[in-house]
Amino acid sequence: MSDPSTASIVSTPPATMPTEAGSGAPTNAGLPENAKKQKPRGLLGDAWRDLRRKPLFWISASFILLFVVMAAFPSLFTSGDAVNGALERSRVEPSSSAWFGYDVQGRDVYARVIYGARASIVVALLSTILTLVFGGAMGIIAGYRGGWVDAVLSRIADIFFGLPFVLGSIVILTTFNGSGTDNGEWTIMGLVILSLTVLSWPVVMRLMRSSVLATKEADYIVAARALGAGTGRIILKHLLPNCLAPLLVYGTIMVGSFIGAEATLSFLGIGLKSPVVSWGIMISEAQNYIRVSPFLLFFPSAFLVVAVLSFVMLGEAVREALDPKLR
Repeated sequence: MSDPSTASIVSTPPATMPTEAGSGAPTNAGLPENAKKQKPRGLLGDAWRDLRRKPLFWISASFILLFVVMAAFPSLFTSGDAVNGALERSRVEPSSSAWFGYDVQGRDVYARVIYGARASIVVALLSTILTLVFGGAMGIIAGYRGGWVDAVLSRIADIFFGLPFVLGSIVILTTFNGSGTDNGEWTIMGLVILSLTVLSWPVVMRLMRSSVLATKEADYIVAARALGAGTGRIILKHLLPNCLAPLLVYGTIMVGSFIGAEATLSFLGIGLKSPVVSWGIMISEAQNYIRVSPFLLFFPSAFLVVAVLSFVMLGEAVREALDPKLR
């Protein structure tokens, strides 16, 4: 005589086990309701989920958003004149009528700090975009083609990589933006963007090249090539999405670095010049009055430091989110 309990265990499948094909029951019948709605996430989806839990990300992103809005709509923050001033207000200290005081030429320092964000942010963002696009394209071509193409592009990158940044900037900017030139505001900004891009793209090229070399022999790349996929499709659909993570991290940090680089060049007198208003120009104009009027140097320097730190902290948060070893 058979044991009825044993027969029931053998003949009755558990409710949580998947049923055979054609039975009509869903395969996720035993899963919780929230698990049924979840979809598979990619690398960026996992990174965004991890970033949302980091206070450092929200703090840095909030400051960056503030600076971007400040650069795009400075009139929302001040109604003062950032260009014209009155000499009778020269070096007047901060007060309720002028929160940051007045500079040597009697211009409102608060208004100049607000309007100075535009030039610094625009130069940094456009320089970063151009550097990532040009350097990334050269890295993809060198890494994917290999051979003599890789050798030629790598040697060209080594030549630019060997140029000292300050020396190269001095040569470029003094040639096209020297004391005898009469360039407009956007021309001056374009020359600074060009100098930053020309001297920075080899780093991005090397970074992208190493990522392509590590990815192009993966199984899915070999399978796509065996199925007859062209070079353009392989690069755009397979290589580029899987090599973007290092560039996103480096690009975020690069924005902060370019803000500091623009301020350095402007401080040396070879970067942005009047009529452009930037934090670097304000720091350069205040260097002779540090002891008698330190507020002229403090406020633009504070904004510059916060902006650079915000982009650097955002880059660190993105790096930790995109690197599975650091989670």
